[in-house]
Amino acid sequence: MKAPHFLFTCLFAAMLMTLALSVRADVILPTVESQYVTVKEINPKRDAGYVVGDKLERTIIVTVKKPYELIKESLPIIGYEHRYRGQVSGIELAGIDVEEEKFSDRSVHTIHLVYQVFKSGRVAKPAILRGEIVKLRLNGKTEMRQLRFPSFNFRTSPLSVYGEVNLKNEMSPLIPPFKLSAAREQTTFKVAAGILILCALGLLYILGAISILPRMGGAFAKAYRKVARLPDTDEGLQQSISAVHHAMQQVAGHSVFANTLETFLQEKPAYQPAKPEIERFFSLSRQVFFDANTALELDIPAKQWLKKFCRHMRDCERGLTPEVK
Repeated sequence: MKAPHFLFTCLFAAMLMTLALSVRADVILPTVESQYVTVKEINPKRDAGYVVGDKLERTIIVTVKKPYELIKESLPIIGYEHRYRGQVSGIELAGIDVEEEKFSDRSVHTIHLVYQVFKSGRVAKPAILRGEIVKLRLNGKTEMRQLRFPSFNFRTSPLSVYGEVNLKNEMSPLIPPFKLSAAREQTTFKVAAGILILCALGLLYILGAISILPRMGGAFAKAYRKVARLPDTDEGLQQSISAVHHAMQQVAGHSVFANTLETFLQEKPAYQPAKPEIERFFSLSRQVFFDANTALELDIPAKQWLKKFCRHMRDCERGLTPEVK
């Protein structure tokens, strides 16, 4: 009879100790003084639209100054469900990771918490990650204090919509309006516009249609535009030849004739590639103004050839190397 009585006594004592420890764990301790701890929280970027199975990750960085130290055994346990007014909130701690750095006067604890939502409803409802409570104690003493982390409010949504829904009434004020990003299209448009502008400027420079760009207001550039506007008649051909003579005189600074061509090319070597064409131009000028009976072989009509010649001279004027045929 004594042995069963002894076992019963031991079992009863163990139950009393367990009950005492549980009561001790629920005791509300004094809050630690603010000068000894600092808390920084990193919460999820969004605070709405969570459904069953979604996870929320938040990080709490606690700096504890001496003489206090964090009791690691007081950290939240994986699988613990939050309760609100005695009811399970439907939010469970799914993971915890703690990093600790110790310094001479303080210790820094980085606590990574992962919560999972098991709450569902017919409509969107508010939810909360209640502030976890951890305990601190003085070094070498049994005196303890508690620290409550800040809470985080968010909203859960149903997996499906029941019945008719008025979007105007059901829109949550916590959800910002959805916006379509046009950054990629705007970048593409700007690049395309820049390429188009460069191509247009290059084309205008090549054609010599305007004179606002560098080296586009030269004498042969003006002569080219004037020849292009003159009519394709005998009178127009004479005016075109006179315009080219005037341009050549402007470039040389004096009158240029067939017998002074070498002097002109020595003074203006940029026009050396066009020497055969310049000689043919003087022949055309002599035929039009002085010797109409002399035949001059041109592959194309005289006015068209003269326009082509002006373009070659304009290229020389701009420092380019034209292909003279």
